Amino acid sequence: MSVRATEPYDDSNVFARILRGEIPCKRVFEDGFALAFHDIHARAPVHVLVIPKGRYVSSADFLARASEGEIAGFFRAVGQVARELGLETTGYRMLANTGSDAHQEVPHFHVHLFGGRALGPMLVEPM
Repeated sequence: MSVRATEPYDDSNVFARILRGEIPCKRVFEDGFALAFHDIHARAPVHVLVIPKGRYVSSADFLARASEGEIAGFFRAVGQVARELGLETTGYRMLANTGSDAHQEVPHFHVHLFGGRALGPMLVEPM
């Protein structure tokens, strides 16, 4: 299932349920703005998801509706997670899928952090 970038927020999505404590996660970091946890379908030795605590469907929704404090706090949390995981030393990839063409699967804005090995080119399929 992919997400349309303009759909309304669904309080039953898996990340909303994780934020409410209904589903466990392997927590990496948490503060007032964000929660970071290991992806259960890791695509790299380090694959962590960072989600804002607010009800935002996509990056566009987050940037349009979140307060400046929420935006700054979220992206500072992303940076702190990368530092705490030691990803800044050799590098990492930060990815946010938005909408069905990007294959966003959970209708809650989130950032993937990938690292722990050389990740190769960004896209490998021809256009």
